[in-house]
Amino acid sequence: MEIIEKAPAKINLGLDVLYKREDGYHELEMVMVSVDLSDHLTFSSLEKDEIKIETENSFLPLDMRNHIYKAAIALKEKYHIQQGVHIYLDKKIPVAAGLAGGSSDAAATLRGLNKLWHLGISQEELVALGAEIGSDVPYCVCGNTAFVTGRGETLHFLPTVPQRWVVIVKPRLSVSTGSIFKELPLHSLEHSNVKGLVEAIHQGNFSEMVKNMGNSLEATTITKHPVVAQIKEKMLQFGADTALMSGSGPTVFALCEKYSRAQRIYNGLKGFCDEVYIVRTLNK
Repeated sequence: MEIIEKAPAKINLGLDVLYKREDGYHELEMVMVSVDLSDHLTFSSLEKDEIKIETENSFLPLDMRNHIYKAAIALKEKYHIQQGVHIYLDKKIPVAAGLAGGSSDAAATLRGLNKLWHLGISQEELVALGAEIGSDVPYCVCGNTAFVTGRGETLHFLPTVPQRWVVIVKPRLSVSTGSIFKELPLHSLEHSNVKGLVEAIHQGNFSEMVKNMGNSLEATTITKHPVVAQIKEKMLQFGADTALMSGSGPTVFALCEKYSRAQRIYNGLKGFCDEVYIVRTLNK
């Protein structure tokens, strides 16, 4: 028996950091949307009680440093599973890019093994288990459009955003999320209007959405990696409705109502960066 799960990337239409909590995490307000740039995971049973992960991507560890492995172990330990599994990862989402690729893979693992092992676990239980693996995993279990609070574990589902073309550009560098949060100037942080963005989504008003989109981590990442600002500037010059960094970066995305503009941005940036994609926001 084989189970195949799709693991879509996410982008942040809004991200604000409110304060640092006593537990060391930061209190966040975010709006997340899934896009059609996806990894695919194939699960099959093994006779031996082991977790075996394979992928063509040579950059990824295949042990406890991998979110897929963590998710499989979490399920096995919580539900006392003594079965083995082979997991093949077809990796398409850029690594360490601010697109939650690892978190989405973990979420797909929770969903896939729930089916493979006939566990019958509810989505709410998978979300709670996902929160123990990583901050973006709870959202990735469900996908679609959500207002996300806490450190990422509290989900408030929103109406699906109007479908738009998305041009995703990943420069040739990786960003440590921890290092960006460590350097955040919380006392002088420019806060994005996430609540205004949520209201615009409820209204289905794309122009108001664009006005209220923002990412409070962007300035800190740009200070360390000015190429993020250069990509944003080029996207807007080529006709993007808006452009924003996703997560802690370094990936930047543009939203376009018209495919012709998305194609212009893609063509204009393909020579500037190797990893450039045209996708769409995902409707549930």
